[in-house]
Amino acid sequence: MTLYYRPIPQIDRSRGKDSYSLAGGKVWFSKVEILERNRDSYIVPALEIPDQVMSALMDERPNVLGFSPSSPIIMGILNATPDSFSDGNKWSGPAQALVRVKNMISAGVNIIDIGGESTRPGFKAISEKEELSRVIPIIKSIRDADLNVPLSIDTTKATVAAKALEAGVDFVNDISAMISDTNMVNVVKINNAPVCLMHSEPMTTDSSNLPRYENVLLDVYDFLADRLKDTDLLGIPRSKIVVDPGIGFGKTMEHNLILLNGLSLFHSLGCPVLLGASRKRFIGTITGEAEPKKRLAGSIAVSLEGLRQGVQILRVHDIVGNCQATKMWKAMNCD
Repeated sequence: MTLYYRPIPQIDRSRGKDSYSLAGGKVWFSKVEILERNRDSYIVPALEIPDQVMSALMDERPNVLGFSPSSPIIMGILNATPDSFSDGNKWSGPAQALVRVKNMISAGVNIIDIGGESTRPGFKAISEKEELSRVIPIIKSIRDADLNVPLSIDTTKATVAAKALEAGVDFVNDISAMISDTNMVNVVKINNAPVCLMHSEPMTTDSSNLPRYENVLLDVYDFLADRLKDTDLLGIPRSKIVVDPGIGFGKTMEHNLILLNGLSLFHSLGCPVLLGASRKRFIGTITGEAEPKKRLAGSIAVSLEGLRQGVQILRVHDIVGNCQATKMWKAMNCD
């Protein structure tokens, strides 16, 4: 049976001698939960786990975005779409988007993720041409303004990623983990670009066709582990990869909560972990807030839990609130 190793994260300033920094950051661990399918988990001292696993857990994550592993990265969302679930049509032109980008930079954002196709439940796919017409003018306007901020392209289309990289984007965020368009692998390789691989399942509002998992935490982990093996074989080094468990993408509220509770497991993949839960529906379900834009407090609560578990990248809508919360978290636990 396959064993899975979840470090139990700690942030207390008092540490014993047998404690280890998680992914080179300020979160640490001294015990590890061992998980198996169809068996109860158990906890062992970190000293008892295999050297290869310990190396993956302790290793400073590849600096794919140029930031220290001890400094959480705030990825700001810029939706150049008319139908995104919380800010559709608000930043869909270069002029409007440039105002938004400048405000995000002033608030302390570290990287901006630009998307031209909505991926909300029930979204309608658009053509490659339409997606390019939405994102490329915005990317060019940001670069023409000499704004010194890294940019990410949120797309599953290889041609869109290639054109975006050519226009000045630094990072590819593919919610299909480079499965939707197999040529994405070549685009990433040719450009030597960092890429985020996310787990997702088809989203549906049909209660008879809800996603089913044997064990959502381990199933998502296995998917990402298999994609990492594939990308290794395809010639993309792990040092260029970020992983994302895909909160909300083909998951029920219960699935999302299980994944959030077990986030630290994904560190054993040896890659930086991205958490994108901002304003998601499950937050509204739990808090009773139907309006996505009013889910700031719930979203920040999830962000802080991600930081507690050593997540390196937070993908968020509300830059001011998340930057303030992150600064306070760091001051209390890291500085």
